[in-house]
Amino acid sequence: MSQRMGQPEGDRSARVLVVDDDPTVAEVVAGYLDRAGYLVDRADDGPAALARAAAHWPDLVVLDLMLPGMDGLEVCRRMRKRGPVPVVMLTARGDEDDRILGLEVGADDYVTKPFSPRELVLRVESVLRRTRPAAVAAHPLSAAGLTLDPAARRAAKNGTELGLTLREFDLLAFFLRNPARAYSREDLMREVWGWDFGDLSTVTVHVRRLRGKVEDDPARPRLIRTVWGVGYRFDPNGTGLTAEGEAG
Repeated sequence: MSQRMGQPEGDRSARVLVVDDDPTVAEVVAGYLDRAGYLVDRADDGPAALARAAAHWPDLVVLDLMLPGMDGLEVCRRMRKRGPVPVVMLTARGDEDDRILGLEVGADDYVTKPFSPRELVLRVESVLRRTRPAAVAAHPLSAAGLTLDPAARRAAKNGTELGLTLREFDLLAFFLRNPARAYSREDLMREVWGWDFGDLSTVTVHVRRLRGKVEDDPARPRLIRTVWGVGYRFDPNGTGLTAEGEAG
């Protein structure tokens, strides 16, 4: 984890829903979050999580991927249909495909089990910090038919509102503020996620998801370009050759 995040700084107005069928894990996580200053709700399965969210909509969900009956991916999908909510997903160590699936359905971050509860609290604080308007420049941004209002956390393409997750929004804001310059995935992880190191597939998946929402043809991106041997560049003019053969 990035040392720039410092100590956990919970906000008593922030409500976190912890969803895990292991009572020991749920109790430990809830205890650490409570001591860090968050209001904590708990649920031990998918239906209970959806019911708790309906009763008190959370500011963030800590969601176990492997739940009985309804798994975490389905819970995430159903919650996202109701409204935007940041999700930190808990996954088993080594299950890379599951982590990628979690990011694909809109999880903003994930932590692999076994994990340090303090690290999880830091991740929660990092994600919640990104929901605050002060995390990005206050003035509206626009380019290539895209408009973004950081204060309202709203983005549109050619006048049609985009349904962006927390990280997709921040990633687009960063590209709009920094056009025509190539950034590595390490750069993007540091500048957008606030981490000095981590799993770079997180960046790859979010770039792919963002392309799917802002590009006319995501298979041949003209705005968010892959730069061979470097990373990505936002080209507001949408000109030049698209990099070929690069999965990221």
